[in-house]
Amino acid sequence: MPISVGDAIPAVKVMQATAEGPKEVDTGEFFKGRTVVLFGVPGAFTPTCSAKHMPSFVENADALKAKGVDAIACMAVNDVFVMGAWAKDQGVTDQVAMLADGAAVFTKAMGLEFDLTARGLGVRCQRFALVAKDGKVTHVAVEAPGAFEVSSGQAVLAAL
Repeated sequence: MPISVGDAIPAVKVMQATAEGPKEVDTGEFFKGRTVVLFGVPGAFTPTCSAKHMPSFVENADALKAKGVDAIACMAVNDVFVMGAWAKDQGVTDQVAMLADGAAVFTKAMGLEFDLTARGLGVRCQRFALVAKDGKVTHVAVEAPGAFEVSSGQAVLAAL
């Protein structure tokens, strides 16, 4: 069952790509006591993720923070080094935390996995965006496969 409004963000360990190198992050602690926008993508460097999804959050970072968002995070079922390289490629600095869910543990705990093994990609994260306040989901939007309509930075901004 996919995560929904009112659910708690699962507490698991993921890796964050930082300027100082990989850092282990407990998602329970990451979301605790603040308002966080989390968006998930099927994969770093993939066409829609790179051309539309990531840029929509980078472009709206200041507006989201003006609406009370303390942190914006991007998550993908990729390793931390790929997430770091993608951040560099996309010009992402500290406005978006890059969370690597390499084994899809966080993705599965949220019920947002989908299997793209037949396309050579393995288990991936569905495209989504959510808002959590103090670790509780207040808004969630999951895209239909192949769509990019409800999980953009603009859509989240409008939902706040």
